Parts: sequence; C-alpha cells; structure tokens
Amino acid sequence: MNPLILWFHKLGSPPYFYRFAGRWLPWLYTLALIAGVIGLYGGLVIAPADYQQGDSFRIIYVHVPCAWMSLFVYAFMAANGFIALVWRIKLSETLAMASAPIGAAFTFITLVSGSLWGKPMWGTWWTWDARLTSELVLLFLYFGVIGLYHAIEDTRQAARAAAFLALVGVVNLPIVHYSVVWWNTLHQGSTVSLMGQSKISASMLWPLLTLTFATHVYFFASLLARSRVALLELESGKEWVRALASATEPNHA
Repeated sequence: MNPLILWFHKLGSPPYFYRFAGRWLPWLYTLALIAGVIGLYGGLVIAPADYQQGDSFRIIYVHVPCAWMSLFVYAFMAANGFIALVWRIKLSETLAMASAPIGAAFTFITLVSGSLWGKPMWGTWWTWDARLTSELVLLFLYFGVIGLYHAIEDTRQAARAAAFLALVGVVNLPIVHYSVVWWNTLHQGSTVSLMGQSKISASMLWPLLTLTFATHVYFFASLLARSRVALLELESGKEWVRALASATEPNHA
C-alpha cells in the first residue's frame, strides 16, 4: 500500500490520532501565537492609516481573517460531514462536530467587528445588507448543527444527523462570498485577490495575510484539542482509554 494512504488509514484510528494530535498541539499553538503577534503588530502599528478611513480601517485585521475563517471552517465541517455520512468514519464525525463551535465563534466575531466598523462608516450598527444577512444565516447554521448534535442522545447518530444539516447549509457559502457581486450592497467588494492584483497596498496586505495564517493555524490547534477530548468521551469504554487513564493516575504510597 502507498505509504501516504497507509498513514491516512492509521490517522483514522482514534488512539493513533489522539497521540498524533498531542504531539502537534504545542507547536501549532506556539506558531499561531507568534504569527498572531507579528500580524497584529504589523497591522496596528506598522501599517499606515487609510487615506479615507484613517485608523478605523485597522479593524479589518480582526474582521477579515475571521470572516474568511467562518467560511473555511464551515466548508471543512461539511467535507468531514460528507465523509462521515458516506463512509461512516468515526474520526470524521468527531472532526466535523468539533469544528462547529470554533466556526461559530469566528462567525460571531465577524458580525460583531463588522458592526463596530459599520457604525462610524455607515452610521448604523446593523443593516439588512446581503453580505451581513447571509453571514448571520451562517451563524444560525452553525448553531443549528451544534444544537442538533446535542439534542440526540446517541453520539454517532447525532453526528450524522448534524452532518446532514451541515451539508444542506453549504448552499449559503457562495451566497456569502459572492453577495457583494450579485447584489448592490453597502459592504465593500473584495480588495484581496489570490489570482490577480490586490487593491490594497503591500504594507497593509502582509499583516492581513499573516493574521490569516495565524487564524488557520489556531483553528487546527483548537480542532485537535477539542477532538482529543471528544474521542476520549466517545471511546471511554475502550481499552486504550482505560490504559491512558491508569497511566495518568497519580501513584499513592
């Protein structure tokens, strides 16, 4: 068997994944912290003020990475949900459900930071703009997945039911992304392009990309941490969990 395929098969084993995640967690959290500090310093201190918005524009260094992550995490959750529904892989069920609260947090921060920016720019905390409304729908979809998962007693059945809801909600992702193109909205269009030239100066762009990298790394670190806990609960009756528990129990003389 191909070594890479063999590694993926091994990664699907709960005890192997638990050990694998434990090894990577400190490195990922450290990398996320370093990249986050560098990005925030670059965005809040080094980057020049915007010629129109002044220093108010600096909220993009929180708002934009979180907005991108709100979509990325949902796509990740839905992809693992699809795998869980089709191949019934336990780890994919765990990853899908563990990612939902993280994605909901990113989406909530996106909406709050957007409102804080919108008040001085638009003169209102909220408007039923296409981008804002579709992002709010995304938050409700996250809440729906989380709520459905916790409403069913059987953990694996709950994960598959919530995964199905996550797949239904995928239709909202292109609406969020292309809303500023499809409709006339107050929300400004995209200023960062991966395929062409960005409409933002390099001095403002590099902190934004650095923070985007930091949020991605943080997501995977948080995902691994949450998944380890979820696997321990799911596999609580298995031998490897009992062995792990006995190995961590303090010895009493």
